[in-house]
Amino acid sequence: MLRSAFIAILASAVIVPPAAAHYGMIIPSDPMISQEDGRSVALTLSFSHPFETEGMVLERPVSFSVTHGGETTDLLGALAEAAVMDEPGFTLDYALERPGTYVFSMEPQPYWEPAEDAFIIHYTKTYVTAYGDDEGWDSELGLKTEIVPLSKPFGLWEHNVFQGIVKLDGEAVAYAEVEVEFFNDSAGATVPDELMITQTVKADANGVFTYAPPASGWWGFAALNTADYTLPQDGEEKAVELGAVIWVHFEPWTGQ
Repeated sequence: MLRSAFIAILASAVIVPPAAAHYGMIIPSDPMISQEDGRSVALTLSFSHPFETEGMVLERPVSFSVTHGGETTDLLGALAEAAVMDEPGFTLDYALERPGTYVFSMEPQPYWEPAEDAFIIHYTKTYVTAYGDDEGWDSELGLKTEIVPLSKPFGLWEHNVFQGIVKLDGEAVAYAEVEVEFFNDSAGATVPDELMITQTVKADANGVFTYAPPASGWWGFAALNTADYTLPQDGEEKAVELGAVIWVHFEPWTGQ
């Protein structure tokens, strides 16, 4: 009797799927805007499982801004509510008035995740270059936590290496864990095992990580650390997962 019960419990544990990774997402219509493309970029904000293209609720963020030429502009009031992957998200058409690199950044509301018994806050950003001027591609915004690019975060071929430094409170995080996931919006990609949906690399002693994606498209990098504070939930103090998230687009190789 006890042996049968143990086998049943073990079997149920084996078939439980791994928890899907969460990502804050800022996806522009194009990371490299030329004169021929028009004078604006369309942005979509969400909180999602990117490989499975499953949305979650994104409440109106704490902040949403753009940084260009060393100046940061608040865009929170310009966001329009929209359904993204069948869940609440936001969109914005932003006019690109001058050449250079535009860094879009979002701080979301804390998200309570019962499966992890913790809150999640993903400080999310992406880079857009306008009119052939890439100045500012290595901009550091001074967020609570962020990935500062060491590789230009646009104009990359598929299979190119992307490198970044994981920072928390302005300091590099040695051996930080970085989750990597593909936004499978139209590629129809499949995996032989669910463990391959989210890949994981670790930064070195200087907080630098390296990854070369196997295909073109949008790839999200999320460096996860635990905050030095807690938040209340149902009368108890709970841990807070801080994610430094950056979205980078890799172009399909067109050579022979």
